Amino acid sequence: MAYISPLLTSIVEAVKKSASSIDRDFAELEKLQNSIKSIKSFVFNSYTRLEQNLKAELSKIRPDIPVLTTADKITVHSYFAISPIEGIVNFAHGNADFAVSVALIENDSLICAVIYNPAKDETFFAQVGKGAFKEGYRNHERLRVSSTKELNNALIASSSSVEKDAKALSKIHAQILDLTQNLRISGSIALDLAYLAGGKFDASVSLNNHPCSIAAGILILKEAGGIVRALKQKDIRIEDLSEIYKQGHLVATNFNLNQKIFEIFK
Repeated sequence: MAYISPLLTSIVEAVKKSASSIDRDFAELEKLQNSIKSIKSFVFNSYTRLEQNLKAELSKIRPDIPVLTTADKITVHSYFAISPIEGIVNFAHGNADFAVSVALIENDSLICAVIYNPAKDETFFAQVGKGAFKEGYRNHERLRVSSTKELNNALIASSSSVEKDAKALSKIHAQILDLTQNLRISGSIALDLAYLAGGKFDASVSLNNHPCSIAAGILILKEAGGIVRALKQKDIRIEDLSEIYKQGHLVATNFNLNQKIFEIFK
């Protein structure tokens, strides 16, 4: 199909091949729930093994560019941005809301994106200018953001990757709940953005995201008709990915709610 280029196909295959280890590990976690020390060691080893697998497989596709993770400072303009287990706390607790997130960035532009949840066997993917899709057995589902127009009907997701922002996040939640009673905290920004792209959420507000955690989700959301911007951005008519990466504070919405969400936080 025209929207699945050989490059994107190769990335999807690399992600799934690499994630076979994490799928097995997730099935084993239930046996370790009575030992916190064992779980921490197990999760660390799972993450490390998946990261190594991803780096090996993606390097075969584009050996000319580095594979960077959430532990890396980004100083190059072309790279694979990966988050091996986006939602690692969920994973550690046997919660299925986690994903492998991979994006290809060339000359600071998002080119391809894949978000894969091995526990639920959900694969979301996009290539710039080709649309966003969820993998299906026979036909792939075209992703489109919701058409929700009013905040009191909106389902909004929220997350933060740093515990010290608990007070800031609580304030954001209070502002959201003042206008809508529909707030969800899933623990995985990658899945939040993928579900927003598919219309399951109407907006998402997230703090302290590393570029590698959000790059894939941003492209999938944009290709599904969504809008993404920095939380403290003053002009919502422009899109500035560099500012989003710099701040780490992300607001993502469908088209109809962009202005109304902006009004909450300005």
